[in-house]
Amino acid sequence: MLLSRITIAIWIAVLTVTPTQAAKQMNVLFILVDDLGYMDIGAYNPDSFYETPHIDALAHQGMRFTHGYAANPVCSPTRYSIMTGKHPSRVDATNFFAGNRPGTFKPAKLNDRMPLSEITMAEAFKQHGYATFFAGKWHLGPSEEFWPEHQGFDTNKGGWRAGGPWKAGKYFSPYANPRLTDGPEGEHLPFRLASETIAFMRQHKEENFLAYLSFYSVHTPLMAPEALVQKYREKAERLGLRNKEAFQDEEQIWLNAKQPRKVRTLQTHAVYAAMMESMGYKCRSRAGFSGRNGYRRPDNYLFHV
Repeated sequence: MLLSRITIAIWIAVLTVTPTQAAKQMNVLFILVDDLGYMDIGAYNPDSFYETPHIDALAHQGMRFTHGYAANPVCSPTRYSIMTGKHPSRVDATNFFAGNRPGTFKPAKLNDRMPLSEITMAEAFKQHGYATFFAGKWHLGPSEEFWPEHQGFDTNKGGWRAGGPWKAGKYFSPYANPRLTDGPEGEHLPFRLASETIAFMRQHKEENFLAYLSFYSVHTPLMAPEALVQKYREKAERLGLRNKEAFQDEEQIWLNAKQPRKVRTLQTHAVYAAMMESMGYKCRSRAGFSGRNGYRRPDNYLFHV
């Protein structure tokens, strides 16, 4: 897939510099969104029900990789490919860590960690004097020796084994996350992760840095601030979408499913829409990633869905 080539190209563009170019080394902010469909943002679908103006602004100001696909349809293998530049099948990363999906397809050999022997994006940046920061979903190892702080990141805010915020308040504090202290009760996780990223960039405003913001959004559980959810309920009602059929049949590969699985074909989900807008707002809001907060603006935004 092209994503691995893009990742390698990023490494080359940022890290292959001569001594005379050292002063011009680029700062990088990499934003990764989990389980986001490319047709769900306005930059790829102007008719999208979901409102993503801040993400769209990033796209219009930069370059869109319209043929850059994820290296795998599930999270851990894709994250492995981004971190290492390798195709997931090359390293037996064939499912989410540590998933097991028996069905009509015989499961391939299952890996459940990214070995410490791998050279990660963060380790490559550190070799060139960069401060490195990770916030959000990691999902690349079952125990702490495989988590971001042991894979090249100086700072880790929220990255551990879990593939979603499943415990305690889930998307709202308390988080029950061993790598993220709880905020005030009800604090929203995307807000917290973006705030931690901004704080890191401020702290390192005179240095070269790699800031890797890996939202847990928009992975399940589907949760969002109620005011935003209500906004999209009203929008669906206004557009006459509330009572329209939103699902179609699809191939059934989960033999033990309690009921037939269907695929959504109509964008009307108010909670998902609220998650989209909230996450997108954190990408661009509060003058946070625009360079107006007293730190040097990142030279490159890399937004991957």
